[in-house]
Amino acid sequence: MSKVLFVEPEKCTGCRSCELICSFVHTEEFNPLRSRISIVAFEKTGFSFPAVCQQCSVAACMEVCPVGAISVDAATGAKIVNHSTCLRCKMCTIACPFGATFYDADHDLIIKCDLCGGDPECVKYCPSNAISYREAKSANFNKRRETAQKFREVMEEGR
Repeated sequence: MSKVLFVEPEKCTGCRSCELICSFVHTEEFNPLRSRISIVAFEKTGFSFPAVCQQCSVAACMEVCPVGAISVDAATGAKIVNHSTCLRCKMCTIACPFGATFYDADHDLIIKCDLCGGDPECVKYCPSNAISYREAKSANFNKRRETAQKFREVMEEGR
């Protein structure tokens, strides 16, 4: 069974350490806009949610790609973007139900979590242990579905 990033938003302090380490590991820049994880913060409620690719078994990002530029890494199960094939049509960013596929306008690239080759840096640097790397079990998916629903409700309240 493959592993996934598991988020416990109730532990997230919104410190953004995960964004900074992610961007640094992938681009050698401390720039949250270039991170593959994004903290969504709601100041009114004090709620922060790390939005990260859920590595869906049936991935909408893969299904909508007109040129098949997103594939599954055999070693990690991560959905990987082939930048030489990608058209930058951004359909994958629209299709992702978790808002975890991003467009880097400065470098004209689609970016998403690649699980750091099976050793995710965001997990190591999260001071509150809000992100862990676990076996993908059905119980985890149920909890993530509940968390995503709460996230959606908070998002709709903020509109």
